[in-house]
Amino acid sequence: MIAEGMDAGEVMARTELSLRTIRHYARLNLVVPSVPTDTGALYSEEDVARLSLLRQIRPMGFTLHEIRDLLATLEILEDPEVSDEHGHLLERSEMYLEAARLRAARLAEELQQAREFTAALDTEIAQRRQNSEHR
Repeated sequence: MIAEGMDAGEVMARTELSLRTIRHYARLNLVVPSVPTDTGALYSEEDVARLSLLRQIRPMGFTLHEIRDLLATLEILEDPEVSDEHGHLLERSEMYLEAARLRAARLAEELQQAREFTAALDTEIAQRRQNSEHR
């Protein structure tokens, strides 16, 4: 399927991203369809993997600049020819990893607070419903 590429509909199904989001990422040059066709371009497996990564990054709250830098860093690290920058790039990627860990912890705390609020509200509504039924 790599040679043929995937259209936006298949990419949407595989990444669970909306067409609007996929097009937005293309306009930002974060992921541009890379398989040329007579009528335009389709998405490769690598494009889909990058879109999936962007879907995971999105809730972390990184800026567009940070996302571009992280993606570029990871892409360069994949190149075995880049041995002179390898240590620096690994340090940079570790910096993003630490930031992601801190942000994930913050999101976990927010989720816990949301669960506590939901449980409290559920209890409150159940009590009021029970009180109104006894009247």
